[in-house]
Amino acid sequence: MRCLRPAVLLGLVLLGIGGCAPMVQEIGPRADQPAYAEATLRTGDGAVLPLQRWLPEGEPEAVLIGLHGFNMYSRIFELAGPWWAERGIATYAYDQRGFGDTPQAGIWPGTAALTDDLRDAVQAIGARHPDVPLYLVGESMGAAVILRALGDGPMPGVEGVVLVAPALRGWRVLNPFYQGSLWLAAHLLPGNRASGRGLGIQASDNITYLRDLGRDPLIIKETRIDAVYGLVGLMDTAIDATPAVNAPSLVLYGAKDELIPFEPVQEVAAALPGDSRFVVYPDGWHMLLIDRQAKTVWADIAAWIADPDGLLPSGAEMKMPATAESSPAAGQE
Repeated sequence: MRCLRPAVLLGLVLLGIGGCAPMVQEIGPRADQPAYAEATLRTGDGAVLPLQRWLPEGEPEAVLIGLHGFNMYSRIFELAGPWWAERGIATYAYDQRGFGDTPQAGIWPGTAALTDDLRDAVQAIGARHPDVPLYLVGESMGAAVILRALGDGPMPGVEGVVLVAPALRGWRVLNPFYQGSLWLAAHLLPGNRASGRGLGIQASDNITYLRDLGRDPLIIKETRIDAVYGLVGLMDTAIDATPAVNAPSLVLYGAKDELIPFEPVQEVAAALPGDSRFVVYPDGWHMLLIDRQAKTVWADIAAWIADPDGLLPSGAEMKMPATAESSPAAGQE
């Protein structure tokens, strides 16, 4: 009888896994034309995503579509957007599905939904500015969405992409223990929630702004385990998609980033085909767009848009290919 107990236990575990699969939002067919309104983006499947915009006076010289990071929402561009607008750059940022003020916030939408929403945004916003260069700016998870979407093929009208602290901590970056633990948790307890409290991770040196984010009800502070599982899968496919990205790119990273290791970011920056540039800010953290030295980052992005081959104001560009031994974050993990 004792020798049967492990088999019985294994059977119960497998039954539990079968009944507790990670939850993913159900997405309808994309039968409609995507549409832009003043405060929303209506996607092809009829979803309405809140949208913020910061526009210059008159016709813009360039248009940015901003994609926020995991558990964040379009607010991440509220500091940079007005600054860029003063310099003739329009910024449109929408709450990605599953985040911010969208329906089913907190439920992972699936990688395909995120990339399809981006294509819809490019189509709808690009139609509003048909003769203006359009760029994609992705922060953290938003950068991974951009890479994954462009890996499926080019987006007409997109002149280039800016990847700000790209989230690239995919399965291959995790050690086997973390891989196994996350897989089991996502299949046994997918609805359980966890917060980052107690981990000792600092996302930015702008403490006042971080505290304000902590009071924002639209910021997800306790994350479903299956949403983390979905994010890791997205990050892994973003790395795989890199060689197929056919657009000039600017990759930005903070040497003090405590969330994303230097090595996968460096490897992706080096693997991007065509005109790719890599900048590492010695005083930058993960949330580069709101750091205390954020204006340096905003200025580099604006300068690159104006002249993709010109010098960047920060002077922090790294030459590629670089070696992993040159990591400014060496010894952090």
